[in-house]
This record gives sequence, structure tokens and C-alpha cells, in this order.
Amino acid sequence: MSSDPHQYVISGLGGEVFENTEVKVSHCYQCGKCSAGCPLSEEMDYPPSMIMRMLQTGNPELEEKVLRSFSIWVCLTCEMCYARCPMSIDIPKMMDFLREKAIEEKKANPKAKQIISFHKSFLDSVKYTGKMYEIGFYADYKTRTLKILDDMLLVPPMIKRGKLSIIPELIKDRSGIASIFRKTIKKNKT
Repeated sequence: MSSDPHQYVISGLGGEVFENTEVKVSHCYQCGKCSAGCPLSEEMDYPPSMIMRMLQTGNPELEEKVLRSFSIWVCLTCEMCYARCPMSIDIPKMMDFLREKAIEEKKANPKAKQIISFHKSFLDSVKYTGKMYEIGFYADYKTRTLKILDDMLLVPPMIKRGKLSIIPELIKDRSGIASIFRKTIKKNKT
């Protein structure tokens, strides 16, 4: 422990969460408001308050369960938990970090395969165009999930009505977006 009373020190995955997001899992006092307000807590294997508690323990077995959980993938990052938390703990920010960590360590829950495909396709769309390019995203996502023909009949009418553009609209500073992705990848490797 540090002699500085304002310095936050926690070991294990909870410490990594703090180092990468500044979210202090130890500040959670288990009131349960996050879990009570979560619109998807019933779909989760561990509700948000339990994820917080598992991280607080520093127990490697529980930390492993967190990274392999379906909960971190079901989280919508709607911020209902954050809004209800009396300690203003940014659980969505933490969940986002845990998702990236699970992918990095190849521990992502198998039930989350389509969610991960969606996640990667969305990020790829932003990475290459600077914003969401719907048709490119759709093609990438459908290829990753091997459900290429699902919803295919919806595309032509949407193009006809001007809801989807065949040619991507590119932002002016795509090099800035590329720089953000490079810095993030570099940070995650160190």
C-alpha cells in the first residue's frame, strides 16, 4: 500500500480496470441499484453488482469468471447503472474494458460470438471511413456471422428510398481516426 491516502491501489483485474479506465471497483458498496435498474440483468449470468464484487475480491478464479462471462457482452452500455449509482461508478466504461480484455486473452464467452462480430464490424467501419458506413458494416457483419442472406431483401428498398448509400461518406481527417486506432492498439500491447 502506498503512504499517499489519495492513491488508489488494488491488485488483479480490478487494478487493471482502474489503470485503464480510472473506474474504482472498491468504491462499490453493493447497494444493488445498478443491477435493479439494468434492463438486461435477467439475461446476464452475473448482474453488474456481482461483477463489481467479483472484481473487488482480487480472486483469480472469480476474475476468470468475469472475463468468460456473458454479462460483459450483454451490457448495452445504456448507462442506467451509472445514472443510478450513488458512488458514480462508470460501470459501462468498465464493461467496455472487460470486453476488450476478454477478446485479447481469448476468453470471450462463446454465446457472445454474434455480439463480438457486430463489435468488430462496427469498429472496422469507423476505422476505415471515420464514421458508420452501413452497407460496408452490413456486409462485414454478415460475412463474419456466415448469415449472408439474412435480411438481404431489406437492402434494395432501403437503397431506393435513400436510407443506405452505396458509396461510403468519408470524413476529412481519416488519418486522425487511424491515429486513434494505432494509439489504442499500441496502448493495449504495452
